[in-house]
Amino acid sequence: MPETFRPRDADQVRETVAWAAAEERPLEIRGGGSKRGLGRPTDGHDVLEISGLGGVTYYEPTELVLAAAAGTPLAAVEAELARNRQRLAFEPVDYGPVTGGPAERSTVGGVVACNISGPRRIQAGAARDHCLGITAVSGRGEAFKSGGRVVKNVTGYDLSKLMAGSYGTLAVLTEVTFKVLPVPEETRTVLVHGLEETAGIAALGKAAASGLEPTALAHLPPSAASRSAVDRVSGASDSVTAIRIEGPAPSVEARSASLRKLFEPTGDTGELHGRDSDALWREIGGVKLLPMDDGVLWRLSVPPTTAAGVVREIARALPRVGAIRTMFDWAGGLIWLTVEGVEDAAHGVVLGAIASGGGHATLIRAPGEIRRRVPVFHPRDPGLAALNARVKRGFDPRGILNPGRLSADY
Repeated sequence: MPETFRPRDADQVRETVAWAAAEERPLEIRGGGSKRGLGRPTDGHDVLEISGLGGVTYYEPTELVLAAAAGTPLAAVEAELARNRQRLAFEPVDYGPVTGGPAERSTVGGVVACNISGPRRIQAGAARDHCLGITAVSGRGEAFKSGGRVVKNVTGYDLSKLMAGSYGTLAVLTEVTFKVLPVPEETRTVLVHGLEETAGIAALGKAAASGLEPTALAHLPPSAASRSAVDRVSGASDSVTAIRIEGPAPSVEARSASLRKLFEPTGDTGELHGRDSDALWREIGGVKLLPMDDGVLWRLSVPPTTAAGVVREIARALPRVGAIRTMFDWAGGLIWLTVEGVEDAAHGVVLGAIASGGGHATLIRAPGEIRRRVPVFHPRDPGLAALNARVKRGFDPRGILNPGRLSADY
């Protein structure tokens, strides 16, 4: 029978992994369990649960640096930062409800391991870009450290970046150090109503190139906008193109006015301030504006100029299925798409639609039996796949850490 190990510190993590390597006992690495539905299922293995490794271990607000044990709830870190009007700039989001897992159980280790970033990624970068250092245990049962508490300490091989997006297949994170930033004085979101998908995504590109420094850009078709709890979004009864501006209050006011003037010839415009603006971007980042009751959820990363065409091609190829719902983030470079009534998650159709323009697809939500049958992550070039396999063998030669999570091969 599978066992669950709950180490209380990094030394116990190292001891547990070393034992598992010696006994060739595969381990499912788990923090709060909110991302267990991401990737291929790893059922049937012993569980190494790191939620016992909690707490902020270092925080210097004046230096804009925070370190926390990997099992620390993300909410606890964000609350600590909020007391000093600071934040994690990459805007991490909670995928627990999206993937059928628990809400508000994200940990800092899980956020880095899965490289999860929210709408601000277009301006601030991904989680990996704000990770200054890590401590971890490899699949050999060896503890190691990479990076430090200042950027200049990140010399040699930056293993922090390698761990980001590895989904716990290379090492077990035990501590993470982040660069943090101040909360802006003011936030507003300019809304443009009534644009169809191609025009809406073109408007996002225009805003991005305007020099007005938006920090988030999304287009919501009518079906997505209607699900918002923000009245000025759902009450529009039409599509909503949203552009967020942050910074000092006078600058935000001036830039928002410039954006509204820029788009007045295009459609009706409006603004969200403060809490309403924050609420909308939490909905967008948490994929709360798409139905999750049925069907599968895809996350497509594509060149923004191809985004509307990709969705049209998928819809044309699936004329007899249930509803297809979409919304667009990252200036159109990120498509969230749900499809109902399809076999194998419409895997071939989705990959075919993005093939000509480039990009990659990730199956975020689907039943376990489908996630076992089809590649959850975009198929890799053979050369890159071989490189990934060599890296995996280097860190985890016995293949005990989250085996099969990324690929059926390792």
